[in-house]
Amino acid sequence: MSEQYQDKRFKVEGSSSMVQDSSRALDETHGHSTGRANKARLVAGYGASRGFTLLELIVVITIIVFLMGLFMNRMMFYQEQAEKTAMVQVVGTIQSALTLQYGEMLTRGKPSDVAALARDNPMNWLQKRPRNYSGEFYDPTPQAVVPGNWMFDLKTRDLIYEVRDSNYFKPGKDGRKWIRFHVVLNYTASRLPSLQNAPHELTGIVFEPVEPYSWF
Repeated sequence: MSEQYQDKRFKVEGSSSMVQDSSRALDETHGHSTGRANKARLVAGYGASRGFTLLELIVVITIIVFLMGLFMNRMMFYQEQAEKTAMVQVVGTIQSALTLQYGEMLTRGKPSDVAALARDNPMNWLQKRPRNYSGEFYDPTPQAVVPGNWMFDLKTRDLIYEVRDSNYFKPGKDGRKWIRFHVVLNYTASRLPSLQNAPHELTGIVFEPVEPYSWF
């Protein structure tokens, strides 16, 4: 009986050991499978995260490029406006100086000298010439001076401004990116019947463009 009992006990223990070995083997197999699955999920998640970050980078770069282009466009717009404003200020200063010259001639009783103003260099009337005045030239071309500067044409007696920023500038009939100014004497016939045959009277003197232009 004892031998049979021990034999049965050995068989039971052997069976239990086999079951435990099988369970351990299944656990190890399941663990390896779970590890591989987790690793695959981690790799997939890393790849997805990496692709999303690249997409975000592309979006950010696109926005930055768009904003930079918008900023540069507005900066060039305001820069050109500032150039036009500076030119208009010089024209206004010359017109004021011309009016003073005209008034002085009338005060001295020499209105006949007014015609000489139309051939004079307007820069001579200023106490201080602009820094961007390049001087006098005979029949100059646009390449005679650096854009953004003034020059006086000895042939036509015109004061010329060479436009630097011309994105919003439309030139006159000559198609050149400059603006020519000259002195214009305005004469008007007398309204009095007794003076209808008399020479026209000088009624004004202005400093104005030779031909119309458009700038903004």
